[in-house]
Amino acid sequence: MSSTIAPKSLTRRVPRSRSPRHRWTAERIIFTTLNTTFLLALATLMIYPLLNTLAISLNDGMDAVRGGIGIWPRVFSLKNYEVVLNMNTIYQAFFMSVFKTVVVVVTNLFFTSMLAYALSRKEFIFRRPITIIFVLTLYFDAGLIPNYLLIKDLGMLNSFQAYWVPVIISAFNLIILRTYMKSIPEEITESARVDGAGEFRTWWQIIMPLCKPALAVVGLFVAVGSWNAWLDTLLYNSGDQALSTLQYELQKLLASSMNAGANSANTAGNAASVGSGGQLTTPIALRSAITMVAAVPILFVYPFLQKHFVSGLMIGSVKG
Repeated sequence: MSSTIAPKSLTRRVPRSRSPRHRWTAERIIFTTLNTTFLLALATLMIYPLLNTLAISLNDGMDAVRGGIGIWPRVFSLKNYEVVLNMNTIYQAFFMSVFKTVVVVVTNLFFTSMLAYALSRKEFIFRRPITIIFVLTLYFDAGLIPNYLLIKDLGMLNSFQAYWVPVIISAFNLIILRTYMKSIPEEITESARVDGAGEFRTWWQIIMPLCKPALAVVGLFVAVGSWNAWLDTLLYNSGDQALSTLQYELQKLLASSMNAGANSANTAGNAASVGSGGQLTTPIALRSAITMVAAVPILFVYPFLQKHFVSGLMIGSVKG
């Protein structure tokens, strides 16, 4: 047997020319440079307030009154965090805030997504008027006093129901989920009906798994709003210490420190105030420590939802 060997000139791979869109032209270099510079400057502007707040919270309270602290503490001290963490009620309030946030997120996602599925179905003849009614609530609100009187008449004062019942459905989140569900092909739901699935089973087993990015976005919105809320505790549950939340306790600590600072005999305008346990601090340093303590849980949760955040919000805005 004889084998034919091709000449090296024929087997040599011909180098492929680089695509024109990958060539670093002058315009592309200028655009990339300006774009990178702008994004770096924007990122710096976004992260600087957080680093500055962290630096002030780790700085000595009396020294912080002088100002001029950047992103690094000038006189390192943990007294501000000791004042916050030495509160007798902070740990119980923390667990109440976690429990409240979980309940609010679960109930809001459950009922809002159920209503959004109904409003996304073309065969539901009342979908348009109901949607208009919910959209109107984004522009008009009864106000603080009518809301308080409503909660009082419903018998939900000093009860856990005052936390999750008034926010069981959000109009803004309803629009996001409804828009996302409308972008799901009709063939998917039709095939589920052919297989004998009812509306509830179609929503729970077909639509909900497909809406995970949108649910992650809405869940993050609801979680941040519920975690940062303290006015609902002040209005509805201030008479029951067991229902007090972390934000409300931190707000009371900050208010007491500012009042103590205003009434102290120091000559400085931002006078020092004494926190719990007799430890010396100032309102500006204590406020920074409170901000960091309240923000840390959300900062830990966000990275797990970040990959769904952009895709869910963008896909949900494709169709209206």
